[in-house]
Amino acid sequence: MSKKLVLENVSKHFGSLIAVNNVSLDIMPGEFLCFLGPSGCGKTTILRMITGFEQVTAGNIIYDGKIINDVIPQKREFGIVFQSYALFPNMTVNQNIAFGLKMRKMPQKLIDERVNEMLGLLGLAGWDTHYPSQLSGGQQQRVALGRALAIKPSVLLLDEPLSALDAKIRVRLRTVIKRLQEELGITMIYVTHDQEEALALADRVVIMRDGEFRQIGSPFDIYKEPKTSFIAEFVGTSNFLTCTKKNGKIQFGRLEFVAANSSDVAEETVYLAIRPENIEIVDVTVPADNCVPSNIVEVEVEVINFLGAVVRITFFLEGEEMFVDLPEKEFEKISLKRKDKVKLYFPPDAFHIYTELFRKLI
Repeated sequence: MSKKLVLENVSKHFGSLIAVNNVSLDIMPGEFLCFLGPSGCGKTTILRMITGFEQVTAGNIIYDGKIINDVIPQKREFGIVFQSYALFPNMTVNQNIAFGLKMRKMPQKLIDERVNEMLGLLGLAGWDTHYPSQLSGGQQQRVALGRALAIKPSVLLLDEPLSALDAKIRVRLRTVIKRLQEELGITMIYVTHDQEEALALADRVVIMRDGEFRQIGSPFDIYKEPKTSFIAEFVGTSNFLTCTKKNGKIQFGRLEFVAANSSDVAEETVYLAIRPENIEIVDVTVPADNCVPSNIVEVEVEVINFLGAVVRITFFLEGEEMFVDLPEKEFEKISLKRKDKVKLYFPPDAFHIYTELFRKLI
């Protein structure tokens, strides 16, 4: 049975470099938690501190009510799957999965039962006598998962486990990992810089930047209500408008927009963000009667990219390149071409308002 894992004011310094800066978090039993952030933000360092491969500089890691800062990795009830599969090349699939069980001196009968259970769970039945060199990358990663799960860890930590695989296999293995987590009911802590992966897998996502937690929430909350312009840019795609606020109105070049909640912001320079799928096409996806007139803008279509279920249209607004995403079925109805004129609507409540722009923070 999984137990609660707590990070309490945890920091990690490497000399003068602060890799993780005073972070706190309660990870609930059976939760699927993703740490998401750009390279160098501290997410792998947190994982290594939880497993015991790195010592904390300050703060505590608490598991089942006990501080485990000084407990060696082998004594923690955790499994770990790395980016590199780290399989033993001279051992078969069966022997690789059984490795941790043998180290724990389990009876052979139990080892065989557990290995067969893992082979079945991971769709590897019939591959037990093969060696790693005879397997595809996706199969090797499944074996690494099986080896980590065979010891029945109460917490499984995964460090970018799918990043070396091609896109289709990544999506398939995502489904395998999610299903396993739900079936086994164990706590999974997953590190990735791939926002799509984090949104697809996690119960909660922790957005990291510069060694700090910037936002914690469900994938839905993170996507719909990004707290900073960095998160609006990093998770999904956003169009950014650098605006001036005067007499309660928001000016973008020669245009004037109405934005919900703009009265909450005192600064004169504000940054509006809007997702490409939230921009409407007048009289196609929204009737003109339902629009605030000042938020309707006529633009010229620059580029049309077919992305499968979505068609992305590039246009310029006051010299800024922007995107609008249309469901492919809606696009078919209007058959737009390059250089066509189209009226776009920016709904007031679709804007997020920020007082800083992420590009200045990099």
